[in-house]
Amino acid sequence: MPVAYIDIRFFVNATEDPDKVMKAAKHILPPQYADTTIFSRDNLSGHHGNPITLFETRIKGKEVIKSLIERLSSNLSQLDKERLLKEIGLRVGKGDLYIRLDKQAAVQVEFRLGIADPIHVRIRFRKSKLEDIIQICRELGLLPNFK
Repeated sequence: MPVAYIDIRFFVNATEDPDKVMKAAKHILPPQYADTTIFSRDNLSGHHGNPITLFETRIKGKEVIKSLIERLSSNLSQLDKERLLKEIGLRVGKGDLYIRLDKQAAVQVEFRLGIADPIHVRIRFRKSKLEDIIQICRELGLLPNFK
């Protein structure tokens, strides 16, 4: 597996239901691993002192990584994969691919790239060259195969 680990993190604002947001985040995970994946929780303060909770987890198991990559690649639309490829220079740094998924879409079990208040997915590759990461992502189905 060319992926070393995957980090998933998201923020829950004071106006959001933490259980509902956690459920949305777990929709991203393969169903067989959703209940066994543990998220750490860190209480933070926002710019105006409002409470914000950060949830994060690191996925290291080869089978879980493989299943999660397959789930992402089969559920992201062709349009989102093309957008990832177009923006790949902005989304890759030091061997990491950064993907932001729409939190509201995840509630509906939909996988869509998002910008505002997303679920952050960081895929750490064993190689760090952009060209290698692009090739690996194509092979894994995260990017379209055309150039």
